[in-house]
Amino acid sequence: MKRTIEIMDTTLRDGEQTSGVSFSASEKLTLAKLLLDELQVDRIEVASARVSDGELEAVQKITNWAASQNYLDRIEVLTFVDRGVSLEWMQKAGAKVQNLLTKGSLNHLTHQLKQTPEQHFAAIEENVVQAQELGFTTNVYLEDWSNGMRNSKEYVFQFLDFLTTQPVKRILLPDTLGVLTHTETHEYIAEIIVRYPNSHFDFHGHNDYDLSVANVMEALKAGCHGLHLTVNGMGERAGNAPLASVVAVINDFHPDIKIGVKETALYKVSKLVSAFTGFGIPANKPIVGDNVFTQTAGIHADGDSKKNLYFNDLLPERFGRKRKYALGKTSGKANIQKNLQELGLTLNDEEIKKVTQRIIELGDKKERVTKEDLPYIISDVLDTVAKQQRVFVKSYVLTHAKGLKPSTAVAVEIDGELHEAHAHGDGQYDAFMNALRSIYKNKKKAFPELTDYAVRIPPGSNSDALCETIITWEHEGKEFITRGLDSDQTVSAIKATEKMLNII
Repeated sequence: MKRTIEIMDTTLRDGEQTSGVSFSASEKLTLAKLLLDELQVDRIEVASARVSDGELEAVQKITNWAASQNYLDRIEVLTFVDRGVSLEWMQKAGAKVQNLLTKGSLNHLTHQLKQTPEQHFAAIEENVVQAQELGFTTNVYLEDWSNGMRNSKEYVFQFLDFLTTQPVKRILLPDTLGVLTHTETHEYIAEIIVRYPNSHFDFHGHNDYDLSVANVMEALKAGCHGLHLTVNGMGERAGNAPLASVVAVINDFHPDIKIGVKETALYKVSKLVSAFTGFGIPANKPIVGDNVFTQTAGIHADGDSKKNLYFNDLLPERFGRKRKYALGKTSGKANIQKNLQELGLTLNDEEIKKVTQRIIELGDKKERVTKEDLPYIISDVLDTVAKQQRVFVKSYVLTHAKGLKPSTAVAVEIDGELHEAHAHGDGQYDAFMNALRSIYKNKKKAFPELTDYAVRIPPGSNSDALCETIITWEHEGKEFITRGLDSDQTVSAIKATEKMLNII
């Protein structure tokens, strides 16, 4: 029999303590709906009592909706031991579950509250009794519990002995300062579970040493009953244990545990939270980062074509995503073939070789090439190869200085003969064209008129690797178009012009 673990998402409360992050009331409502309806977490902690009028409005919106869905017992609010002020706030907000913040270490109790354990426990009991009279459910946070177990274990057990006599539904064990190692997490929680077998304990991990997921794994092994997580690992300082990673770890490494979270919704919710907060997702963040299902090295793409040699259990489809194959200087032929298959394009070996070389050249310039860029690279390379080239722009110098007209020095090879010219213009490309015109005038050759000039990035591309210049020419009563592709706008125009010189 699998044991069921409760997942409590605290993005809207603890995650909002990320520096510079604040959700509007409507954003909180939208995310609350997604977290409960689509992602299907068990509970959500949505706010701290008494913070602001905006926070009150947000919780009212959430509880009004939750009441209509029979979800009120899944909406939780952080409260304080404050002689009932937080409970009055909860009444106004329409909430029914309080997560009461108390002191889980003797150090915090002595130096922050300046109270004895007996005084603290009496105030907590007063709150819990009042909450019960109001029909509220009470969970209790033991703030700084991890340091309490390290430095004042007798106090922690004295506190837990007291709490087990109270009408408390859950006891919440936060590693408030993110100080625990995985061995300590297991040791402390296991000791508590054995000592208090009839109580429900949640673990709330922070990520200051990048150990939050490891600590969660050990808390589960030790027998905890619930976990507190945030979308994208948001939270104070280094953040909280990240929801997506923990869900994947439980599903893959804890076959004895059952959770209700829907994996396929993780990426969608992650992106929405990022959009609402402006809190970017690192490209290499597990599960939800842009790069985590992207193969860059060509040998990996080749291996994927040969019995999926570079796949692991984290298949992107589990999370509503797709595997990608990056295009860059290390990608190689296999990566390009994978992208061509997705685009429905076919090239022969020689053509793939030439396209690969062009992509490597762009990679050496530190340009990022995307799948959407690929058809334009192919068109440019094959168009260049298809024509017998007689004219080569061998070299050029473009200058643009404040107070001086732009100028160009250019060397062009025509039918094996080198010609040089220098000219000024209204811009660098105009100067380049004036230099070409002078060369063709000296050779008594007609030179086309430029009738239209357009610049764009490839449609759908989200990189800055390529710029396409499309030039329309008129020559001897006929109109034709040439295209140039490069990471530099002026260079792409020069490439389009070189193609024109080989057409006329």
